[in-house]
Amino acid sequence: MLAYVFWHEPDSETDRDAYERLLRSFHRALGDHPPEGFVASKAYRAEGPRWLHVEVGYEDWYLVESWTALGTLNDAALAGPRREPHDAVARRAAGGTAGVYRLIRGEPLAGEKRFAVWMAKPRGIGYPEFLERLEAVGGQTLWQRQLVLGPGPEFCLAGLESRPTAALLPAEWGALLVERTLVWPELAF
Repeated sequence: MLAYVFWHEPDSETDRDAYERLLRSFHRALGDHPPEGFVASKAYRAEGPRWLHVEVGYEDWYLVESWTALGTLNDAALAGPRREPHDAVARRAAGGTAGVYRLIRGEPLAGEKRFAVWMAKPRGIGYPEFLERLEAVGGQTLWQRQLVLGPGPEFCLAGLESRPTAALLPAEWGALLVERTLVWPELAF
């Protein structure tokens, strides 16, 4: 399972409610007319990603079955009944950045909790040890970056019910806590 994660922000002339309506319209069109290999999408209002130029931006997750499906999604987002909803929200966006992540553990369609932690594996620690230490932090899903398309960190531990303590997130992890509010779907999976 792969996820294309896209962070974006509305332009200064677009209010949040209008932007979110346009965003939901695009996700709805994508779900109503799914391209081959598309699994689901989610959109969050996200507070805290330092790679955006605003305090509150958006984090979209597009889940696909394979690398081939990722290419199909890329083309399909701009075609057919998805094109106008895509273009409507894109016209109101001030910018964005993205990454491709692979599911490491958990159920990708589990009901997401409010918090996600974005972090990098520190130097000097192996992947098995790092992944074992992440188990103590909790979370419903763990994703690892596959392609560097922007400034998103290597790992995302999503679906935490509450803020993890500093003891669980050592400083060398460079952890960034992001508080998220589900925008799409209106009801969690």
